Amino acid sequence: MGSRHSRVSFLRNSAKQVSRYRFLTSEAVCRRNCRFPYTSVPRDRQGSSRLICSVATETVPEQVEESKMGTPKEIFLKDYKMPDYYFDTVDLKFSLGEEKTIVTSKIAVFPRVEGSSSPLVLDGKDLKLLSIRINSKDIKEDDYQLDSRHLTIKSLPSGTFTLEIETETYPQKNTSLEGLYKSSGNFCTQCEAEGFRKITFYQDRPDIMAKYTCRIEADRSLYPVLLSNGNLIEQGDLEGNKHYALWEDPFKKPCYLFALVAGQLESRDDTFVTRSGRTVALRIWTPAQDVPKTAHAMYSLKAAMKWDEDVFGLEYDLDLFNIVAVPDFNMGAMENKSLNIFNSKLVLASPETASDGDYAAILGVIGHEYFHNWTGNRVTCRDWFQLSLKEGLTVFRDQEFSSDMGSRTVKRIGDVSKLRTYQFPQDAGPMAHPVRPHSYIKMDNFYTVTVYEKGAEVVRMYKTLLGTEGFRKGMDLYFKRHDGQAVTCEDFFAAMRDANNADFANFLQWYSQAGTPVVKVASSYNAEARTFSLKFSQEVPPTPGQPVKEPMFIPVAVGLLDSTGKEISLSSVYHDGTLQYIASNGQPVYTTVLRVTKKEEEFVFSDVSERPIPSLLRGYSAPIRLETDLTDDDLYLLLAYDSDGFNRWEAGQVLARKLMLSLVADFQQNKPLVLNPKFLHGLKSILSDSSLDKEFVAKAITLPGEVEIMDIMEVADPDAAHAVRTFIKKQLANELKAELLRTVENNRSSEEYVFDHPNLARRALKNIALAYLASLEDSTCTELVLHEYKAATNMTDQFAALAAIAQNPGKARDDVLADFYSKWQDDFLVVNKWFALQAASDIPGNVENVRKLLSHPAFDLRNPNKVYSLIGGFCSSPVNFHGKDGSGYKFLGEIVTELDKINPQVASRMVSAFSRWKRFDVTRQNLAKAQLEKILSTNGLSENVFEIASKSLAA
Repeated sequence: MGSRHSRVSFLRNSAKQVSRYRFLTSEAVCRRNCRFPYTSVPRDRQGSSRLICSVATETVPEQVEESKMGTPKEIFLKDYKMPDYYFDTVDLKFSLGEEKTIVTSKIAVFPRVEGSSSPLVLDGKDLKLLSIRINSKDIKEDDYQLDSRHLTIKSLPSGTFTLEIETETYPQKNTSLEGLYKSSGNFCTQCEAEGFRKITFYQDRPDIMAKYTCRIEADRSLYPVLLSNGNLIEQGDLEGNKHYALWEDPFKKPCYLFALVAGQLESRDDTFVTRSGRTVALRIWTPAQDVPKTAHAMYSLKAAMKWDEDVFGLEYDLDLFNIVAVPDFNMGAMENKSLNIFNSKLVLASPETASDGDYAAILGVIGHEYFHNWTGNRVTCRDWFQLSLKEGLTVFRDQEFSSDMGSRTVKRIGDVSKLRTYQFPQDAGPMAHPVRPHSYIKMDNFYTVTVYEKGAEVVRMYKTLLGTEGFRKGMDLYFKRHDGQAVTCEDFFAAMRDANNADFANFLQWYSQAGTPVVKVASSYNAEARTFSLKFSQEVPPTPGQPVKEPMFIPVAVGLLDSTGKEISLSSVYHDGTLQYIASNGQPVYTTVLRVTKKEEEFVFSDVSERPIPSLLRGYSAPIRLETDLTDDDLYLLLAYDSDGFNRWEAGQVLARKLMLSLVADFQQNKPLVLNPKFLHGLKSILSDSSLDKEFVAKAITLPGEVEIMDIMEVADPDAAHAVRTFIKKQLANELKAELLRTVENNRSSEEYVFDHPNLARRALKNIALAYLASLEDSTCTELVLHEYKAATNMTDQFAALAAIAQNPGKARDDVLADFYSKWQDDFLVVNKWFALQAASDIPGNVENVRKLLSHPAFDLRNPNKVYSLIGGFCSSPVNFHGKDGSGYKFLGEIVTELDKINPQVASRMVSAFSRWKRFDVTRQNLAKAQLEKILSTNGLSENVFEIASKSLAA
């Protein structure tokens, strides 16, 4: 890594920093973790340098030991302080080279308080410092201090001054994919959350907002396209076959929104005319061969731009919008102002290579990143604890966009399923944290389903409480107050409250308390008084660092059905000593929102002529676990008649969960498994109801996943959950075989692929029926599935048939998997699907197949998409990842250790699979714990992995 050096002053400063670190795990583990990377300090103005390490061997033993014992620093929301200095303008110059890149920054700096004598502390990582100048004069080495993470400048002029810094960085060696790096020969950046410090020394925090210019110089032949934020204001040729481009962004932004791309790219071009009549140039950049696959992405962008104008009155603010697709990317996409950088899988699509799910994801994520232009860019976060202020809000906006572009009910079902499958377990595990976390070690670890998905649910509750018109008023006030500012979750709350003169009581608890509230509802009917009562009680379970919780503000949307399934008109409700009339505007009201704000409270509906069946939490109006006294007969009535599509689906899911848990108990006691005939009849009636939306039917006949069932078991039992779900699926397929065959037959189509709701709904229903039939493993069904695979004219149908065949081991499976790879081996996105399908297989002993795939020529551990497909896919298979022999845990432990050396951010996402190890039986607990301990004992473990692994182990 570099030569030895014993610069004692640097060591002492490092030791002081270590002494402030908070210990999160045992001393023995900490001693084996040295986290201070090599860095460089300048020796002279010409840029020659010497490499030093804060734990060099020629140092005092006590200092070495102290550094080794230090754990990464935990950062707390309560410690937020305003910066001592702000930046007004930032002029960047990049000289891109094949061995190294030179970055020059010229920054206009001004103190927050006039006459401040505080030092200016800049963040920097993996940089070689070449020179520093203030007001065009070199500063002395004694006037600054450099360590592995910061450049501190001590002697500063009073008032505004200009700071110039020149650094050297090495994008070609940057496998972390943060900062400036190379992806398939092209330069690109990823600066959120803290990647800009890998580009140059800077105050890398979101409340430092400045106007940027960026000059890029590079070899014309190798990098003909040079892109950055804002408007292209100048370009030209330079000596030595080089050229340059100068970009200017007229809007202030934090450094996490800076972007640069340079490479051999071509674009799909289009235009959008805004509602005020401005013409915006739209360009989507990819390698030349992929340009034909960007048509859907362009459609999605234009649809998002129009939707944001129509629904929120928000118009795009520049004359150019660029999107670049890159194959090596840690995340899905990044909303850099006017230069969005995307993971290729969320841009590229053709009917032959992308499924309906891919098309829907592209629509949603293109929309998401575009919507950030206002909710994230124009108004940004004061600090990273406020991340959900932009992400939760923008997820809500992309959910609404996708709902308006397709089926609102089906979209809601999908979003809630994701919440339950991924966020609920996080809320109940060692990584549980509020929507606004109180602390973090590595911010990258808090781009979580809690911040995003639960954060979106919090925003949705505002809309539920205020209505569409009231929510829009709140959004308008938010932008009016805070355009161009870095703000907090309280600012958003205040805008919603003030715009509507609303009383939100304890609503802010949603931002500060972790855990999923458990709400219990007991009902009673008084025939004499013609009243119907709902008694609510709520409890938020203890989570790490929060053993005692306060009651939450929970909006519960409620409707009432009579014994025939007809909606009952609601007139008034008695609550808290007050009779409240339900506003009707002269029209019948069938749904009202109850505000549950206390640990226990009662709501009484008046003038109810018979005992009703309550339809509770309509549209899933709050992210809670709901427990009711509804009987199975009540649930079957709701399944058949509820006018709220989400609750109709939910009734079936509640019945399915109850059935599956009952059968799990039978399986564990070696009792025979028997399918409830009433459940079979309920699903048969849904499948046969031609009046229902086909995509809704596909969702309604899909059983809850094994992870969801395990999450509500006292001790998670993956073998029992898998056995029971497999049993029910086969029984349903056998009993409904005729209906399923008819469904496949009636929903085939040889017409050209179209991505619209009727067609994707038809394909969804056909393919879920096919999956059921494939589970029977008889020759007729196998031939049918093979026929569907061979006859498919699009990836949706072909891959669905492949997945159906791949359920069952044997020659047919092996042959079709080989055939699929042979067809698509030159398309890396399709090959990733092939990896994921095999990795997630429930075939016994699949870990060995996954190990072999690590050596497949198409696999590359340095590419996040391939890791997510193969390693992430394997972790999604409960029966194999949680194999009782520990082979799955051992495999992941080895991979995490290896991957951490390449890309810590991706490694930390993989190690999260261990986080709920205490939910399992003692044998599995011991095996998982051993792997976590082994990971934590690894020398040089990253902060990313350390935080997840140590918190998981300590839980």
